[in-house]
Amino acid sequence: MKREASLFIALLPILVLIVLLTSNVFLFEDTLGGANQIALLLAAALAGIISIRLGLPWNKIREKIVSTIGSAMPSILILLLIGSLAGTWMISGVVPAMIYYGLDIINPKMFLFTAVVTSAIVSVATGSSWSTIATIGVALLGIGKALGMSEAVVAGAIISGAYFGDKISPLSDTTNLAPAMAGTDLFTHIRYMFFTTVPSLTITLIIFLAIGFSGDHSGALNNVQAVKAAIDGTFSTNPLLFLVPAILLTIIILKVPPLPSLLAGSLLGGIFAIIFQPEIIREVAGITNNYIQASYVTVMQAMFGDVSLSTTDSKVNELLSTSGMRGMLDTVWLILSAMVFGGVMESAGLLRRITQPIVRYAKSTGSLVASTVGTCIFFNITASDQYISIVVPGRMFRKTYEEKGLKPEVLSRTLEDSGTMTSVLIPWNTCGATQSRVLGVDTFAYAPYAFFNIISPLMTILFAYLNIKIRRFGKNEKTGEKPDVPVD
Repeated sequence: MKREASLFIALLPILVLIVLLTSNVFLFEDTLGGANQIALLLAAALAGIISIRLGLPWNKIREKIVSTIGSAMPSILILLLIGSLAGTWMISGVVPAMIYYGLDIINPKMFLFTAVVTSAIVSVATGSSWSTIATIGVALLGIGKALGMSEAVVAGAIISGAYFGDKISPLSDTTNLAPAMAGTDLFTHIRYMFFTTVPSLTITLIIFLAIGFSGDHSGALNNVQAVKAAIDGTFSTNPLLFLVPAILLTIIILKVPPLPSLLAGSLLGGIFAIIFQPEIIREVAGITNNYIQASYVTVMQAMFGDVSLSTTDSKVNELLSTSGMRGMLDTVWLILSAMVFGGVMESAGLLRRITQPIVRYAKSTGSLVASTVGTCIFFNITASDQYISIVVPGRMFRKTYEEKGLKPEVLSRTLEDSGTMTSVLIPWNTCGATQSRVLGVDTFAYAPYAFFNIISPLMTILFAYLNIKIRRFGKNEKTGEKPDVPVD
């Protein structure tokens, strides 16, 4: 018979994980290369021992691990295809062309502001922060580097804008998931989120404007010209290359699922490389006498492996290197390890045991919302998946919100402001690991500059404590029937 763990025992695997992860930061130069994965597996092993001691059979633990890994498979497949897309968009000249023309139209002082707005627009249109960051985000990062800006600050701006769209777009999966868990409808949820989202984005834009205007960009002009000359000497920057992102954007807006959309974008990049970049094709393949064979080798290499292109500028060479699907394998390993840990912790109810006191002591509206935010962040750290950070707290707190007379959109907004927004700030979370790998910027480096993601949970707590736009059921209103949601 399964017993319930004490609070200390339930916390023990997490405490061990924190110690191991902290040690890795100081002892390993590249924690993503294996150290953090082993830390997660060791903590999972400890959680497994505890679960068995509590009376849970091994086959139940294994089933939960498999189920949890299965839930992450769409993210893993998307991640691999993003690596493939990055490779073909580089050899086709799509990303270099974005950088080339972007340097002409973007004012260095306004660049960070522009990066947020551009990423937000694309993300709202596509409903996907991942696709936005992998496409326009990579180009914006290249422009920022060419302007001599810190890649961590630029990545923070890109992520802030991309997650704004991920949060409010009706095409976003998390924007649909949060109201489903709370028991409200999609558009009520989106309209209600604007109360906290608009102030958060406004503050974010002001901060990036301040950073942009306070920086010294005197050397940017010379740097820009050098970068443009290097790109122009290597690639054909034909404006027709912009058809590739335009077609992909159209495909996504037409609600084609992410996997076929990204595959189509990758193949389009390969086709445009063959048409517009014959010199690149021959250089990468090392084959000069058979263009068909060279095209096949180069496109395949770009999709699965390393490609480094040489220009007259060493800094530009860094921008023009990709690793295809192979470059994503460490991140896939990290996600799998995180899912193992989350699955074991959930199988014996250890996560639920840790969160029980939080629900019990949440008395006022402010403390209830703050507790929900803390719980979502906790699941982002421990379960390593943004969907779990929305689903589990949504199940836990839904009845409590109803009992306190709070309408379900209060809960759905809180889940989105905290679960979705903070996932990208955790290095071993599926979102944090993915965006770090795609942009080539360490999560801990860009996290302090992802101002929108940091401000959003604080804003929703502030609104709750100040009782601003907190919707309650009136005296003559009933909570009514809510859509059926699975419960444990």
